[in-house]
Amino acid sequence: QVHLVESGGGLVQPGGSLRLSCAASGSIVSINSMGWYRQAPGKQRELVAIITNGAGTNYSDSVKGRFTVSRDNAKKTVYLQMDGLKPEDTAVYYCNAVLRRMLSLRYSDHWGQGTQVTVSP
Repeated sequence: QVHLVESGGGLVQPGGSLRLSCAASGSIVSINSMGWYRQAPGKQRELVAIITNGAGTNYSDSVKGRFTVSRDNAKKTVYLQMDGLKPEDTAVYYCNAVLRRMLSLRYSDHWGQGTQVTVSP
């Protein structure tokens, strides 16, 4: 069993900052990429940022220069520092990890339960 537990969401004013965290636990052999996706009401889930186990990063154009993704491999944790938040950043943010479980030879996708981020005056 693998669990991804997110924290750090909430309500913030435009221009403010939030930091999301996501910790992976369970029968994990290795983690490839970790990252964040988001889904706003009535919209499809979209990529926000990912980071590989080699620390390579990829961001959506809408958050470049404002958000920073990082990870602590020893803690199996990924972070998303969000600065300069805008109302259009309002969404449920989901943590994702591509990892290999014990007794498995394959890497597979795993998701957290989601955390709400609301940007409003």
